[in-house]
Amino acid sequence: MSSESTSGPRLREALKGIPAYKPGKPAQGADGAPAFKLSSNENPYPPLPGVLEAATSAAASFNRYPDMACAALIAELAQRFGVPASHVATGTGSVGVAQSLLQATSGPGDEVIFAWRSFEAYPIITQISGATSVRVPLKADETHDLDAMLAAITPRTRLIFVCNPNNPTGAVVHREQLERFLDAVPSDVLVVLDEAYNEFVRDADVPNGVEVYRDRPNVCVLRTFSKAYGLAGLRVGFCIAHEPVAEALRQTAVPFGVSQLAQDAAIASLRSEEALLERVAALVAERERVVSALVAQGWTVATTQANFVWLRLGERTTDFAAACEAAGVVVRPFAGEGARITIGETEANDLFLQTAEVFRKTL
Repeated sequence: MSSESTSGPRLREALKGIPAYKPGKPAQGADGAPAFKLSSNENPYPPLPGVLEAATSAAASFNRYPDMACAALIAELAQRFGVPASHVATGTGSVGVAQSLLQATSGPGDEVIFAWRSFEAYPIITQISGATSVRVPLKADETHDLDAMLAAITPRTRLIFVCNPNNPTGAVVHREQLERFLDAVPSDVLVVLDEAYNEFVRDADVPNGVEVYRDRPNVCVLRTFSKAYGLAGLRVGFCIAHEPVAEALRQTAVPFGVSQLAQDAAIASLRSEEALLERVAALVAERERVVSALVAQGWTVATTQANFVWLRLGERTTDFAAACEAAGVVVRPFAGEGARITIGETEANDLFLQTAEVFRKTL
């Protein structure tokens, strides 16, 4: 056998150096001490009323394939958002849909623009597609620098992510800024409004992407059931886009990717809106309480419209994360930059605030 034949299969060069996605660490208390996971932006509440029953019923048939077309869920989403069913596509969480968008638009030689820091999956899925990431630094106030993003557009640009609210900073793009930006983006470049945290927005100047997309064929909206709806473990997200883009998503989707449990649970969640709104309102109230307490402690806190807060800690980030973990609360550090802390149970938030107060005195 030649040396070439024993070297193993040839893998794509684009896969070299892909950064690993880092999930939030699980909470592990020592000696029975309480421990809380505030590292993954999960909803601390149990499933909404009727959801567990729907999922349990669906589980009785998981020897069968799910509905590959997600027809019932798509019909429910189309009615909820007032869009044609042909404009809705589903996937394994909003990140799964985002990856399909890249498969449909971008490959070797193409460029994908996004703010940085933003959702850490963007550079990973861009590199997997073979395209080149163009990272545009955030402004000093943690917001998107839309002018710089416009200046970064070239003939090779195929897709732009706008994460609104932005993960991990929680900062937002306002309506006038976004519309001015979209007016200037070439019509053949797809702009993806990633609104995974839309339900937590209370700033009236933040646009609803579903309204923005309606008369803009090159704009689509990503949403998820993982955050406000509390279905993170079931992996179901969706995109609202004009028909050519939505059809491309159906072409590139993993067959049977969204389980029947996830589909039925998502439908039940949509039908439990009153309870959803109550829970989201409670989390928003906790968010405001946490922010006010941090400011009183002397922290500079980025304005957030998501279910988390962001502290820019620079070189002290890992020290802060270690102090939190030692106290029984796990946060999400981005080494050398800052930490993202999910708004969780009141007890967890209080424990975090106690730790933050002590740590603040060391800065």
